[in-house]
Amino acid sequence: MAILKILKFPDERLRIKATPVVDFDFDLKKLANDMADTMYNAPGIGLAATQVNIHKRIIVVDITSEKKDLKVLVNPYLTNKSTNQKVHEEGCLSVPGIFEEVKRPDLVEIAYQDLDGKTCRLSADGLLSVCIQHEMDHLLGKVFVDYLSRLKQSRIRKKINKGKHSNSKELNLELSEPLN
Repeated sequence: MAILKILKFPDERLRIKATPVVDFDFDLKKLANDMADTMYNAPGIGLAATQVNIHKRIIVVDITSEKKDLKVLVNPYLTNKSTNQKVHEEGCLSVPGIFEEVKRPDLVEIAYQDLDGKTCRLSADGLLSVCIQHEMDHLLGKVFVDYLSRLKQSRIRKKINKGKHSNSKELNLELSEPLN
């Protein structure tokens, strides 16, 4: 049980495309458990391996408030999606504090493998659909802000950079104060 470090946007490692999982072994199960612990600790409802700087095609999702319906999807891919799209507000553990509306297909069908390598299928709509699509985007090197206008992307970058600078100013103040 380990809490992994989540990469923060605009870290370029979030742009790396994940490779398929080929070994369904103890290490994969440990990674899934560590990702779930990290997601719950954050707290969040989904996490892709890319977000913890592991570029394998695995995501964990649990949209329940009780945190008792963990789904681990290995090598997921869309097999079908509805033409009907809905707008949902999205946030991201890699883009903390930012929430924006994104339009996505409302219903998706996914094929994936479980932790033993068995092929499974899942139909998802509503929040589960959004969460799965969001996490699968990470596996392709995409972040939800990519769906926003350039103006919104620019504002988000400025907000994030401002936060970094304010944190470093606070650190400098603390370091420059005399020790008693």
